[in-house]
Amino acid sequence: MDLFSETEKPEHTPVPPLAERMRPSRLDGFVGQPHLLGPDKVLRKTIRSGDPVSMVLWGPPGVGKTTLARILASESAADFIAMSAVTAGVGDLRKMIERARSNRSRAGRRTILFIDEIHRFNKAQQDALLHSVEDGTVTLVGATTENPSFEVIAPLLSRCRVFKLEPLSDSDIRLLIDRALEEDEAIRRSGLDVTGEAKETLVRYSGGDARIALNALELVGALTEPSEGRRTVTPQIALEALQKKASVYDKNGDSHFDTISAFIKSMRGSDPDAAVYWLARMVDAGEDPLFIARRMVILASEDVGNADPHGLALATAAYQAVHAVGMPEARIILAQAATYLASAPKSNAAYEAVESALEEVRKGPQDPVPLHLRNAVTGLMKSMDYGRDYRYAHDFEGGFTEQTHLPDRIKNRVFYRPKEIGAEKAIKARLDFWRGRRKEAGL
Repeated sequence: MDLFSETEKPEHTPVPPLAERMRPSRLDGFVGQPHLLGPDKVLRKTIRSGDPVSMVLWGPPGVGKTTLARILASESAADFIAMSAVTAGVGDLRKMIERARSNRSRAGRRTILFIDEIHRFNKAQQDALLHSVEDGTVTLVGATTENPSFEVIAPLLSRCRVFKLEPLSDSDIRLLIDRALEEDEAIRRSGLDVTGEAKETLVRYSGGDARIALNALELVGALTEPSEGRRTVTPQIALEALQKKASVYDKNGDSHFDTISAFIKSMRGSDPDAAVYWLARMVDAGEDPLFIARRMVILASEDVGNADPHGLALATAAYQAVHAVGMPEARIILAQAATYLASAPKSNAAYEAVESALEEVRKGPQDPVPLHLRNAVTGLMKSMDYGRDYRYAHDFEGGFTEQTHLPDRIKNRVFYRPKEIGAEKAIKARLDFWRGRRKEAGL
C-alpha cells in the first residue's frame, strides 16, 4: 500500500548538508591532525593496522572526530555503531553491547562503538561500558570536547588511549573549501564563484571548524544572486553566511580554563596587549565579568604584590565597579585594570612567603607562642609571665626595636624575601636594615 497520496509524495530525497557530503571515507582523504596522522604517527598506525584499540578522541567541534571513528571502522571491516550520549541511556548501551556480542559470536566480526559527547554520560552509564571494553566485545571510540581527565571515569579511561585533536589550520580549511568547490556536484552546478577575499573570510571566521566553514560555503550559494549563470561570492556575503564568528569558548569547559589561563599569564608576563586580547575573547564569548575581575584581584596580590601595592587597590575597585556598572560598560573597567596590572612591576614575594610559612607550619612542630607575645588578660596569666619583656615598638626611635617574634626554634627563619623591583625595593632595604639590627643584637 502506498503510504503517500499523490499530493503528499515528497518531490525529492533531502540532500545532506555539504559538511556531511564531503566527509571522507578513507584515511587518505582526511585533512588535518598531522601530529597524529602524519607518516609513522601513532593514530595512523593504529588505523592502518586493522586491529584498533579503544580510544577517546578529545578536541573541539568540527575537527574530524566522527570521521576518524568511521574511517577506523572501515579500515578494520568492523560493524560501526554510533550513538549520542545526549540521548542514549543504559538500556540503549546494553542493546548495542548485545549486538556486538552477536557480531563476535556469529561472524567473528569486530564492533566499533562510537559514542559522541561521551563526557555527557554519567558514572552509571560509563560503568556499563567497562566490562565490554575490557573483554573486547566492543572497541570503544569516545568523542569529547571536554578534558577526559575530568569527564571520563578513571577505570574507563585506563582502558583507552587518549588522542588530542587540534583545531584545523587555515590551510586545512582552505583545502577543504577548494575540495568542495571542485568535487561537490551541487556546488559545481550552482555556479558558485568564491573570490579570494571571500574564501579568506570563510577561512578566518570558521574558528578551525570544518563543519562551520563548509556549511557557510553552502549557505553563500543561497545568499548570492546569479549573474550570467555565475554566483560571485563577496566577503560581505561570506560574513552574512557566517553571521558571527564561531566561538569555541565554552564557559564550563576547556576553552574557558585555557582562555583565562592565557589572560592571567599575559598579565603575569607584563604583556598588556596580549592581556587585553584574551580579555576581549572572554568578553565577546559572554564570560561573567565578575569572574574576570576576581581573577585580577588574585593576580594583583600573587604576581604584582608589594612591587606595586596600588595594584590590589585598583583591582578591588575594578571588581566593585564592574559589579555596580555591569556590561557592556564594565568591559572598559576590566581593560583598565588588566592593562595596569600587566604593565605594573611584578613580585610574587608575598605569595612565596605564605607558601613557605605554610610548609613550615605543616611539617614542623606546633611551637608555643613565646611568652612575651602573649596578652596577660588575667592575674594568673601575668603571674605566669605572659607579656613579660614585651617591647612596644612605638616607644622606640623609628618605631622599631630589636625583638624576636618567632618561636625560638625558627627565630632566624626568613619567609618574606622582597624583590628589588618597584616599591618592593624600598621594602627590601628597610627589612635588610631591621634584620641586620636584630642580628647585631644577637637575636
